[in-house]
Amino acid sequence: MAQPVAMSFSAALERSDRVAPALAAAKHAQNAARLTEESLSTLNRPIVTVSAQYVEYQKTLSLDLTGPRRDALDSTNSFLNSIPGSVAPEFQAIAADVVGRISQALPGLFSALPSELSYRFRQDVFRPTVQGILPIYTGGAISAIKRGAEAGTALSEARARSARDLTQVNLIRAYFGQLAAASLEDSTRQSLEALDDLLSDAVKLEMAGFIPRARRLEAQVARDAAERQYERAVLAHDSARSDLAGLLEVEGVTPTTSLFVQTAPLPPSSEFLGGEDDLPQTREADAAKAVARAGVDLARSRQRPQAFAFGEYNLNRSNALPVEPDWILGVGVRYTLLSNVGRSQAVAAAREQEAAADETARGARQTSRTATLRAWNLVESARRSFVSLDSSLAAATENLRVQRISFREGEGTVTEVTGAEAALAATRTQRVATAYEYDLALAALLTAAGRLDSFPGYLAAANVRVPILATR
Repeated sequence: MAQPVAMSFSAALERSDRVAPALAAAKHAQNAARLTEESLSTLNRPIVTVSAQYVEYQKTLSLDLTGPRRDALDSTNSFLNSIPGSVAPEFQAIAADVVGRISQALPGLFSALPSELSYRFRQDVFRPTVQGILPIYTGGAISAIKRGAEAGTALSEARARSARDLTQVNLIRAYFGQLAAASLEDSTRQSLEALDDLLSDAVKLEMAGFIPRARRLEAQVARDAAERQYERAVLAHDSARSDLAGLLEVEGVTPTTSLFVQTAPLPPSSEFLGGEDDLPQTREADAAKAVARAGVDLARSRQRPQAFAFGEYNLNRSNALPVEPDWILGVGVRYTLLSNVGRSQAVAAAREQEAAADETARGARQTSRTATLRAWNLVESARRSFVSLDSSLAAATENLRVQRISFREGEGTVTEVTGAEAALAATRTQRVATAYEYDLALAALLTAAGRLDSFPGYLAAANVRVPILATR
């Protein structure tokens, strides 16, 4: 089995920044949002596409000649009827006879003409074209999309910072939690060893006739209870070590930075207020509000007309379709008269989203202020408790010494000794637990105030270190 890695808190923090999945995921999301914003920055530019088509087509043209044939016959008859009057009188009879003969023959001649002409054309065509479209006016849609993408980037940055704060708080909990668990294991081990000695003394005193058997049994019961507490502490320590090792993705960690307490009071709570606007939670809420506002503008754009310029150029004009132009340029306006989506309701829904985001941002600021004040009180409470425990620890140590002497001299009872031992163990445990509580409360305070990056500075300035105990 690999040996645990000795690691200071600063080294653990650096490694956590590298290996934490939540931070990696937030970083990828941040990059994705930034790239999306960059991809949408050119929406005002034209869209140019190239396409190529191979077309086989057939075209049939039909022309109805019934009307033109009738009109031509009528016109011819009218012309022929006018001929006799246009010649000399002596020739009019001859002309009339000729015209009559021709008029009789005309219907037969015209009936030989078809009543319909039909033409069928079939061809293969290769059609390479270049098309372009340029938005001129979109009703504000493009600017709304750009602002939404920009707000999305700000939102991802705020979430990345929130993820880092959460990761760092989890590391503080696990790193110093392993130290607290190790101290608890050591304290219960010391209590067990002390009660082993007490039981040994009780056995000797019973054999010498100085105490009754009941006293020795009391010592046995107390010793067994201490053993059970020690076993629970060992399991808790193992869980704490697995927790920290899992966070840092190593086989095991031996912390080299001890639990700490600054016995001097922190600055007043008012000095930790005022930075609500820069907190990840409020920045995230503000970015969500900006996204919602862009959504309102985008919904409004659907109620407005759109204008655009367009063009197309045929790269194979010599082989184009008969009705296809060589090139075309133009401008167009489009307005949706009837939509299958309620546009007014969409605008109203977007406004409700904006209002919800605004309330969320306001609530985030209030929550931050409340959390800061609560965490400051917890830090101060833990500090005062830790300071007061110094005298309690000294008194419990002296009381145990006195009770052990009294028991050996036959004046004290097992109950008094075990009670003094339990009081000392509880005081030692409470001192470690209070130091751990101070460190966690300090992390919570700095997180609520948006100053979690200053935690290592508070650690370095602390004037009390809880000794690091050797671990298994």
